[in-house]
Amino acid sequence: MTTPEGGTTAAPGEVRADRPAPPRKDAAARPLRRGPADPVRTLMHHHQELCARAVDALEIAAGLEAHGVTDRTAARFRHRDVFSLAEELYARVPRAAADAAPAAAPYQAAPARRSRTVCGALQLLPGAVCVAAVAALASVTGATPAVRTAVGASGLVLLALAVRLGVRSGPLRLRHGTGPRTAGLWVGWTAGYAVYGDWLLGQLLAGGPDLPHAAPRAAVAPAVALAFALVPAAGCAHWFTVRGRRVLAASRGLEELAARVRPLLLAVTLLFLAALAALLLGAEAVLGRGDVSTPVAAAALGVLLFLARLLAVHGFPEAAAAGLASAAALEALALALVLIARLPGLPPLGVPVEALTAVAGPAAVPAVACTAAALGLLVHGLRALTGACAHWPAPSGRPEAHRP
Repeated sequence: MTTPEGGTTAAPGEVRADRPAPPRKDAAARPLRRGPADPVRTLMHHHQELCARAVDALEIAAGLEAHGVTDRTAARFRHRDVFSLAEELYARVPRAAADAAPAAAPYQAAPARRSRTVCGALQLLPGAVCVAAVAALASVTGATPAVRTAVGASGLVLLALAVRLGVRSGPLRLRHGTGPRTAGLWVGWTAGYAVYGDWLLGQLLAGGPDLPHAAPRAAVAPAVALAFALVPAAGCAHWFTVRGRRVLAASRGLEELAARVRPLLLAVTLLFLAALAALLLGAEAVLGRGDVSTPVAAAALGVLLFLARLLAVHGFPEAAAAGLASAAALEALALALVLIARLPGLPPLGVPVEALTAVAGPAAVPAVACTAAALGLLVHGLRALTGACAHWPAPSGRPEAHRP
């Protein structure tokens, strides 16, 4: 409609194009939305590489859990748990392009696995080497001390190499890097104390040792049993790994996963303890029975080494090294207290060790030390091994990508 001044007026019900419409009352009262309308999109961009390279949703769930995403965090992204969130990420993020596969091959390609027969032979090798070393030492009983020392040192070196080969293949092979370099030192100390520690502590308590004329006496039966224990350790570790992945695939939340993994860890620990006890009894029946507490100390050490290796295999080598270091520290402390008690005015420091050995023998010291450390690792494992990241193998060459 044209006005007298030459302008136009809008018809009833018509809105003029050159004049903005007044805001509606309900729109003015509605608060402005803050944050993204799609909260999962931010997570997609943050974990783009993980989602693009994942084989399935379980690998994404393991990676999210390793980065600290819990069921409570998933609720903020409008999902009931981490697994549900991982399924959406897997469905929405496209897989990596085919041309990117060659660039990622050095990280994704796993080393060629030895056959089960070769792995089994390598795991039996420490026991065979230990038996051969014991037989060699028995054959040179009447030889000079230098010859016996050379034979014993050669047997120890060969045994260490055999153990190294046994743990670098099969279920006991580390998939998350090499771990702390000091772990080997603690393993060597605790194993050496199991063989020669009782003799050394007895000599110290008696005022010795009379060096260089003292001839160390080794605990042969525990050494042979622990050397053969690599076979049941590998079998138990394989059983736990397979069962853990099945539980991970069947669980619908982190709480359910934890509730189902804890009994598995307790069961595999008891299973290995039973196998080790059978080996100890068999070794003592063949090679002779020692002190009453010697098998207990050897069993505690075996369980400690098994739990430490299990934690290291599943991505927690630092905790494993800490448990072994604590046992080694307690054993070294017992020896140091006996020596310090010889100083004037300090005899009371050696009373706890003397009282313990008087009641249960010298083997009570490693039994207490290894039992305390093994219980600490078991408690830690009940928390650490219940996460999704502990049951998914990390890509070779990038262990930190799926570790907390």
